[in-house]
Amino acid sequence: MTSAPLWFDFPLAVRKSWISTISRRYSLDEYRAIAEKAEGRSEYRDGEIVPIAERTLKHSRIGRNILTYFSSLLCDTQFEPINSDLRLWIPEYRRGVYPDVMIFDGEPQLNAERLDEVLNPILIVEVLSPSTADYDRQSKFRMYRSIPSFSEYLLVEQDERFVERYSKQAEGWLLSDFSGLEASISLDSVAIALSMAEIYRGIVFE
Repeated sequence: MTSAPLWFDFPLAVRKSWISTISRRYSLDEYRAIAEKAEGRSEYRDGEIVPIAERTLKHSRIGRNILTYFSSLLCDTQFEPINSDLRLWIPEYRRGVYPDVMIFDGEPQLNAERLDEVLNPILIVEVLSPSTADYDRQSKFRMYRSIPSFSEYLLVEQDERFVERYSKQAEGWLLSDFSGLEASISLDSVAIALSMAEIYRGIVFE
């Protein structure tokens, strides 16, 4: 299990920008202008700009495995998987975030014709890091649930073979969990099954 990143684990430029967010708030237009020029990515949180910690090799490989598997199975369907380069805008909370993987039913809906912000994923995948796991499970999930199209959520551990799946039901959200390489996750929103062996293909655990 890796430890959460410390303050000095972040590059100096990121730490300086982080300090600046404490003393002032940014308009959405200011954030977008900064994001277009910045070397690293950051979230917009209703006036605050919060740098996103750099990801581990294991995190990136898991995200790649999931996106590759989705792209293969969904290539001849109306569903489109997208990687973490695209920003998701959540209007109700005025948040701009970067999920690890999103799937759209048909053409993604752009936010006011911006080519870098979308509004309507049906499925979201987050690969968990020690520093963001609580945020992904709680605050971010609550914000995601305000998206009308959103109906399925996967939380993927990177330090063990374990996945949590939340699916939207008439009475609320149903949690199922999966462990081991033999399990398969049925995804109602896209009518396919995601193999745990494919998620963790090539991943070595200590």
